[in-house]
Amino acid sequence: MKYRILGNTNEKLSAIGLGCMSMSSAYGTPDDKESIAALELAIDLGINFWDTADVYGNGVNEELLAPLLKSQRDKIFIATKFGFKSNPGEKGIQFDASPAYIKIAVEKSLKRLGVDEIDLYYAHRIDPNVPVEETVGAMAELVKEGKVRYLGLSEASTTSIKKAHAVHPISALQSEYSVLTRDVEQNVLPLTKELGISFVPFSPLARGLMTNTLDVSTLADGDFRKALPRYQQEYQDNNIRLAQGFAEIAAGKNSTAAQLALAWVLAQGDHIIPIPGTKKRKYLEQNAAAVDLELNTSDMAAIEALLAKYPNTGPRYNDDLNKLVDKD
Repeated sequence: MKYRILGNTNEKLSAIGLGCMSMSSAYGTPDDKESIAALELAIDLGINFWDTADVYGNGVNEELLAPLLKSQRDKIFIATKFGFKSNPGEKGIQFDASPAYIKIAVEKSLKRLGVDEIDLYYAHRIDPNVPVEETVGAMAELVKEGKVRYLGLSEASTTSIKKAHAVHPISALQSEYSVLTRDVEQNVLPLTKELGISFVPFSPLARGLMTNTLDVSTLADGDFRKALPRYQQEYQDNNIRLAQGFAEIAAGKNSTAAQLALAWVLAQGDHIIPIPGTKKRKYLEQNAAAVDLELNTSDMAAIEALLAKYPNTGPRYNDDLNKLVDKD
């Protein structure tokens, strides 16, 4: 495994992290036995950067990681997030990044994870009802109290990042980024580089689309992707052809499509640390090997030409989810 430095710290994180959400929610049926085996393999592979959130399985995902955190604490840099919550009887997505709720959320995460201190604590989104300065100010208090080491934001705009960073150093900014989702390239990526903030792409494989192994028609009823435009019938032909072409480029590099997608993300900047999600050991091992795949200018040009040929990929979020993305 290769390593990259977290923000303006001395923390060495695996250049490929591990997104743990799919182990407990959103993508098919959980398989705890296989997930635990994958977590154990991650340690063996040197993947020390693990990402979870209190909302993943309503706390179940944090609890899943707890036994390994207890026995292998020095080998795992744990990141979790707060803000999303479900209130019985209320419809829609509820989000709360108020100082009062942060105090409650962090204690619950610490207990579920079985740790005294969270390595990286993210606000899962920017709360439109709470000034980001207040949110980060409350998060900074957790650092002073020794409950959190470093702070992060997720899906934040450049305006919010600047305001937050002025209150307390932000070590990581997490947003969706892949060959299909590139909104951050214009403003957010350059800003994180300038401020010394690590950029942590989630869904770097476009939720499976760029692996050339995803059959959208077979997705289970509870699969998160069924609610997203990009995975609907109207974009299916375009995206199948795109994924097939991408796999052909990968084959020319003696790699899988997933490895090519991860290598492309890694090549966009040395401050970028993607966190592909998986609950299967075979995919974890393949993902880890992507750190050794070098792309040249011809490879990059071929990828850009393919994307230009099949542009009708579809929006990444539906209207409800898009409302939660902080915009300048």
